[in-house]
Amino acid sequence: MTFIIDDLLFRPFLTLADVIRSTAIDELYDIDEIQDDIKENRLLYEIGERSHEEYDQRRLELERKLDVAEQARKAISGKVTVKR
Repeated sequence: MTFIIDDLLFRPFLTLADVIRSTAIDELYDIDEIQDDIKENRLLYEIGERSHEEYDQRRLELERKLDVAEQARKAISGKVTVKR
């Protein structure tokens, strides 16, 4: 009986914590946003707004960020789901 009451009291808090965690991960590892930044970097280079050195530096930075985001998403996939 005690366990049922504990579950009823704590389950909403655990659900809220899962939603907050999932939202934070979505914001931190937003693959679509990183891919958009890569496209923007390429466009700025192509129209002459960025030098080749600036382009390469930013490209490498964004590629590393994308790799980290993909690895993080892969590591947590299936562990957190949010129904919206």
